[in-house]
Amino acid sequence: MKDQILKVVKIGGKLIEDDEKFQVFLRDFSSLEGPKILIHGGGNYATEMAYKLGYKTKMIDGRRITDSNSLKVIIMTYGGLINKSIVAKLQAMDCNSIGLCGADGKSIISTKREVNEIDYGFVGDIAEINSIFISALLDQNITPVFSPISCTREGELLNTNGDSVAAELAIALSSIYKSELYFCFEKKGVLQNAVDDDSVIENLDLKKYKALLDEKVISDGMLPKLYNCFQAMERGVSKICLGDSTLLQKNSKHTKILK
Repeated sequence: MKDQILKVVKIGGKLIEDDEKFQVFLRDFSSLEGPKILIHGGGNYATEMAYKLGYKTKMIDGRRITDSNSLKVIIMTYGGLINKSIVAKLQAMDCNSIGLCGADGKSIISTKREVNEIDYGFVGDIAEINSIFISALLDQNITPVFSPISCTREGELLNTNGDSVAAELAIALSSIYKSELYFCFEKKGVLQNAVDDDSVIENLDLKKYKALLDEKVISDGMLPKLYNCFQAMERGVSKICLGDSTLLQKNSKHTKILK
């Protein structure tokens, strides 16, 4: 194992849409020492682009149904516009980075999600991470910037949950580095009260997490995010934190996941 700490950071789409907060975040990220990886979401860009192209966006329980037209838009916006814009901004901050999706270097291999009660369409569940390829980039002081798009072994691109991408990257690379995982989104962390932005639960262990689930305190997009957190903690990630655009700053108020 390398004697380095790898920071894997996921930023949500809503923060990307806030230019001021996004610039602050990128400065904080670019100033991080040592190897690091950035994974970004897409926010409403794909929905807006689909509307302009005359495509309807279908959602079920807050999750996008990715039909063939939606997939084309997602590849264009996530893998193209957003990804390359982030890379360009990081280069301007002297952070040498490269924009990637799962097809590049076979970095994120997935399988198409099976149809159960809901057919999510062209959505990928991650099967394999090419940690050797990614580590080779990090060894050259290159920062990978991943869009949430994976690829099957047959060469099919699939829309993939960005939080899952971040968690699986951190898990896979924990055999090479001491890996840390950071989820940056619009809230200061996991909230005890959804309408009180200052009710941050600063330390969250598995027992407390299960109690909050039973109390229905955790819901919507926070459900898969925290599921990924505890899976990552169980599978070798050394540190996991959740918070807003200031998460990478010292003394920021945020949630830390505990075993």
